Amino acid sequence: MGDHSLTLFNAGIDAGGTLIKFAVNRNGTYEFRKFPASQMDKAVSWVNARLDGADINLTGGRSANFGSLLGKPHRLVPEFDATCQGIRYLLSEEGISEDSFILCNVGTGTSIHHVKKDQYTRVGGTGVGGGTIMGLSYLLTGMQHYEEIVESAKRGKRDNVDLTVGHIYEGSVPPIAAELTASNFGHPNLGNSPAKKEDLLASVIGMVGETVSTASVLAAAEARVSRVVYIGSSFVQNEVLRDVVAGYTKFRGAEAVYLPNGEFSGAIGAARWS
Repeated sequence: MGDHSLTLFNAGIDAGGTLIKFAVNRNGTYEFRKFPASQMDKAVSWVNARLDGADINLTGGRSANFGSLLGKPHRLVPEFDATCQGIRYLLSEEGISEDSFILCNVGTGTSIHHVKKDQYTRVGGTGVGGGTIMGLSYLLTGMQHYEEIVESAKRGKRDNVDLTVGHIYEGSVPPIAAELTASNFGHPNLGNSPAKKEDLLASVIGMVGETVSTASVLAAAEARVSRVVYIGSSFVQNEVLRDVVAGYTKFRGAEAVYLPNGEFSGAIGAARWS
């Protein structure tokens, strides 16, 4: 693991299951770009047209496939190593010095790591993630565009779909916060009046947020750290998910940290690899 000289023309490409992300470093200034994974040919054409002379490193689950289509020399970089290196860079850019923390990467699924200095250990993960948001949203509402799903979810009310502690203890004082979810999609009156699409989408995102934050905070307690750094394209322009995750993380005794351009950490780490 190492750092390229920032005088070079470096490109890191993170070819994942949902998105292909680029971090292009021209003399220390990064340019970011992404393509849907379904448009791999278009992404390859962009590289061939724009990155002549670049030192190219690939990472991510589809990096070998991407590299086979690329007509340029390149190297493959281990995905989690690249991500952790990118996170270290982004933390330093924000003036955050943290030797030990939990890293939760919410991509198509969710991967959770304990990062300590320049080492990391995968401590868990879940199949619940951005792919869950997209898949369940489509199955429940027929909507399949990320931006449309997120915007609609902002107008939704989860307690029209989810069973809360307050619903159970209606008329009495609950032993824990009334707004906490007792059962996702378990509202007792759900069958009496069809839920609106906005409510269903808010509940899908809420369920994902509660799941990944709960798993992350349990990992933080095990590692005896107080900060969880959350990254991944699932958080981009997704205020509903960010709010749920931040709230649950705080409620369970840890601090949530979001980094600008955190979704590009794998690509940044690949670009900086030597």
